[in-house]
This record gives sequence, C-alpha cells and structure tokens, in this order.
Amino acid sequence: MGKIVGLGGIFFRSQDPDALRAWYEKHLGVPNQPYGTSFLPENLPRGGYHLWSPFPQDTDYFGSSEQSFMINLMVDDLDACLEQVKAGGATGVRGPEDSDYGRFGWFLDPEGRQVELWQPAATPPADVQ
Repeated sequence: MGKIVGLGGIFFRSQDPDALRAWYEKHLGVPNQPYGTSFLPENLPRGGYHLWSPFPQDTDYFGSSEQSFMINLMVDDLDACLEQVKAGGATGVRGPEDSDYGRFGWFLDPEGRQVELWQPAATPPADVQ
C-alpha cells in the first residue's frame, strides 16, 4: 500500500503573488522564485519535522474564522524573525511562546493571513513519531 511520506508543498491563492514573494524574501529570507521555494530535508534544523494536522471546523487557532488553513514556517531564530516581520509592517505579531515542541510566534502577513513561525526543540517530544 502506498503512503504519505511528507509534505510536498503549500499552495494557496494570493492577491499579488509577486509582491507577497518579495515581502517574504525581504523579511524572512525566503528565496523569491516564481515557481515556489524548495526547502530540502538536509537543511532542516535538528529536531525539525513536517506535520499534517486537521483541526476542528470551529478552531480559533488560525485567527480569523474566514481563514480555513494556517501556514507554519520552520525558522532558525524565532526572536529575529518576529522582529523582522514587525519591521516589515506585519500586524498581529505575538509571541514567543515556549512549548515541548519548541518556540512559536504568529503574525498576519500583508494579505491578512495568519502565519505561525516555529523554532523546533532540538529534541522532539516523545509523541512525535
């Protein structure tokens, strides 16, 4: 039987893809490539992994109730990234918040989409398989 072995990408609609790619490049260092940016497994930080997690329809974890998904971006320095997005005009910036899984922070990107930033714990907790 075939099985899922990881995330192949995050694809979403954007009001202005070129402007949004430029904003993420300037404030979070995401290479601005028109087809998308590849994050290769060998570049993941120690303790990093991909997660697939359906949430209940009425969750408020994603921000606005109109937002049906949330992008979680793995980062190497959460504090620096939160400062960078704040300097870039992001709104709703909050965090950091510590947990067994690492450190988290959130912001609204230029199109109002809530994004979660995650700096993984060096050793994933036991429930991460």
